[in-house]
Amino acid sequence: MTRYLRPRTLTDALALRAEAAGSSPLTILAGGTDVYPVRTHRTAWFEPYSRDILDLSAVPELGGITHGAEGTRIGATATWSAVAAAALPPAFGALRQASRQVGGVQIQNRGTVGGNLCNASPAADGVPPLLALDAEVELASLRGHRRLPLAQFVLGNRRTALATDEILVAIHLPPQAAQARSTFLKLGARAYLVISIASVAAVISVDAVGRIASAKIALGACSAAPQRLTDLEERLVGLMATPVLADAVSAADLASLSPIDDVRASAAYRREAALVLVRRAVEGLLSSPLEVAA
Repeated sequence: MTRYLRPRTLTDALALRAEAAGSSPLTILAGGTDVYPVRTHRTAWFEPYSRDILDLSAVPELGGITHGAEGTRIGATATWSAVAAAALPPAFGALRQASRQVGGVQIQNRGTVGGNLCNASPAADGVPPLLALDAEVELASLRGHRRLPLAQFVLGNRRTALATDEILVAIHLPPQAAQARSTFLKLGARAYLVISIASVAAVISVDAVGRIASAKIALGACSAAPQRLTDLEERLVGLMATPVLADAVSAADLASLSPIDDVRASAAYRREAALVLVRRAVEGLLSSPLEVAA
């Protein structure tokens, strides 16, 4: 018989996770927006699904959003609605925009940031903005805590570096430049309630003479896992921050992508769409004057 477990502390949750690690891994439940559709789908096709449920919604250590001089902490069970409402600096604009596009309002009220990362969909809207903000994940087990860059945590389609006895506790973001601005763009078959064909998050800051001091650009839905365009980022640094800079972005800058053909789009279309989105993101951020470093 399936067990439903709802611990009240992180220690108890980790103990239950460790206990099950060697036998039958637990299904972790946070907002439930991914877990329940999977169970329903399998039941509809008469596939057995009897894994025990570990509900983390009552563990206070996993929630909350805090921001200070040392950076920002987003608890794993913080919802997308909480992210959208949080008082965060302008550099987090892309994350706030993405939070409003994770499903409808009901999903945003229930779905969690940690769940979005652990689900590890290549098209996850939350991953590109977090990558562009240099996010790290905090993982915990009875063995202790460890941190990983987000790029080393999300390994591919539905694959993460989470061990069978670990729980994702929080997402940590380093301090961002005060003058940094960001944007998130997403292409789908319609404007809302849609899985991305391609998405981009960009964070750009400008120095005192109007040159790009930092550029961080991440693409989603165009590879097995969202990824940063590090070569393009390095090439943009030091150039004058004008909208025409977007024209300098070429297909060669996206050579590291590995899009697939599926029901939403062909690989060729995804490549072209990704290029257009990156150009629009860069142009949009540089079309209005950015604050310069003091």
